[in-house]
Amino acid sequence: MSVLTFSGERFRISLEGPETAPPVVLAHSLGTRLELWDAVAARLARSFRVIRYDARGHGESAAPDAVYSIGDFGRDLLNILDALNIPSAHLCGLSLGGMVGQWMAVNAPQRLRRLVIANSTAHAGPPRMWEARIRHIRREGVASVADAVVESWFTPEFRAAHPAQVAPVRRMIVETPAAGYMGTSCAMRDMDFRADLAQVRVPAMVIIGSKDRSTPPAMGELIASRLPGARREVLDCGHMSAIEMPEAFAGLVEGFLK
Repeated sequence: MSVLTFSGERFRISLEGPETAPPVVLAHSLGTRLELWDAVAARLARSFRVIRYDARGHGESAAPDAVYSIGDFGRDLLNILDALNIPSAHLCGLSLGGMVGQWMAVNAPQRLRRLVIANSTAHAGPPRMWEARIRHIRREGVASVADAVVESWFTPEFRAAHPAQVAPVRRMIVETPAAGYMGTSCAMRDMDFRADLAQVRVPAMVIIGSKDRSTPPAMGELIASRLPGARREVLDCGHMSAIEMPEAFAGLVEGFLK
């Protein structure tokens, strides 16, 4: 692990795999951190230079008490790539990470080689839903939503059969700074790429969880239908596809990027 600093804000990053291999960035969801990708990164690092990082507001990265935008997350990633002297990279983003991927494809396509958007959406729902969540976090803290989030992220079958894999995810949610969770919720509240996707020319694959309750399949289908030439794949799992089905997920990503 190492730390990069831009304009006084720190970002924790992890680099794995051969230094000369094609670079792939793994971008995590709201309420988690780079460890979300442990199982997938272990496989991809055989063939790729894997870059993971704690997004703004999460883990050990900067968590200013402010309203964030998806553009803030996109510019953070551009700063990371610049600091690592990487002109362009593949990007695989899950949920929030997929939203960052959409921002990159629209605003900085020259920095992307191929894009994987997993369990994500181009529009995150009515603002009143996010406003209610922000108010709740401000009053009660992030821990108060952890159980409900975990329930919506994993299928009941997976939660029952794999409690040791679910527990670390719940812990990541609980440990997310309240300011970071609320700031990121603002970014998701204000995001809307539905009118922009048709202009994207970056080769893309959309991964959909057939049992995803957080970003239901229709949300992924919309992205896939509007991205020109996008490949569409469906996994029999919930929102955390990279944890519920890491081998299948990594196999899809590896095959597409190669």
